[in-house]
Amino acid sequence: MKKTILMIHGMQASKWCWDDYRSFFEAKGYTCVIPDLRYHNEHIKEPHPKLGNTSLNDYLADLEEILKTLPKDTILMGHSMGGLLALLLSSRGYGSKSVLITPATPYGIVNLSSSSVKSFFSVVRHWAFWKKPFAQSFEDVYYGVFNLYSKEEARKNYDRLVYESGRALFEIGFWFLDKHKTTYVSKESIQTPVLTIAGKKDRTTPSSGIKKMASKYGFKYLEYENHAHGILGEEDWEEVANDIVEWLENS
Repeated sequence: MKKTILMIHGMQASKWCWDDYRSFFEAKGYTCVIPDLRYHNEHIKEPHPKLGNTSLNDYLADLEEILKTLPKDTILMGHSMGGLLALLLSSRGYGSKSVLITPATPYGIVNLSSSSVKSFFSVVRHWAFWKKPFAQSFEDVYYGVFNLYSKEEARKNYDRLVYESGRALFEIGFWFLDKHKTTYVSKESIQTPVLTIAGKKDRTTPSSGIKKMASKYGFKYLEYENHAHGILGEEDWEEVANDIVEWLENS
């Protein structure tokens, strides 16, 4: 009997970004549960007043409430920030396995590059960004996320994005300044199998840092030469999804 998968989206996204994966995994017999993170419904185009100061811990609290209603052997699957959230949930004892797809990396893993800085520079150059909601420009998102999409497809996806929490961005990108160590994960806290997936052409969460994380924690690591950060909907996304199924059924 196939298991339940909790799919967790990334920054500025909503549950729609999993549409292809939902169809794929449901056809394989899995049950997919896909929530919008707090204040992330795609039909809400203005930021919630509390969004800017929303912490990753707030997202985690909501996800934990969902997990309490799901089978104990639920699989955690996350993309980008959602990958980091899946890892943090795993460190708290949730899930039977975790799949981290082009994930943001946890406390202590340096994963900065000129491309990742460029992707978010227009946001972080503003004072007090860490307590304000933000939305990147189309140019920034096309460069950092949809660089392997056509301009038309990138624009269609961009128009579905929502505002994101500046505090969450701070907790991820400036973990070395976060006195709460929000994204800290000890190696000992991970007691279940973890698969990490990186794209060689990823400009937002470079593969070098993801590989470093996988090595530190002893995770299974797969890297795809012709994929980038928008891996969930890029051409040949099924190749990655098929590899995930193979790992889930054999790990």
